[in-house]
Amino acid sequence: MAEILAENLSGKAVMGSDGAELGMLYNITMDLESGALSNLVVEPDEHIGDTEFEYNDNGRLLIPVSRVSAVKDHMIIDR
Repeated sequence: MAEILAENLSGKAVMGSDGAELGMLYNITMDLESGALSNLVVEPDEHIGDTEFEYNDNGRLLIPVSRVSAVKDHMIIDR
């Protein structure tokens, strides 16, 4: 996968592979010991409905980085 600067991801729209708008990227978490990226923290779309993803204490979606299938105009998440 090509390298992408984190500053280019901030505020990027996040969509499911089924075309559903999930929200906007808020942040990315990482494991401090390994340095591996863990979760996308996504400000959910107001019309998201039911989702298989967990929410954090601030009401944001936690989407495992392993579910990212593409990053272009949107971040595409395997669903």
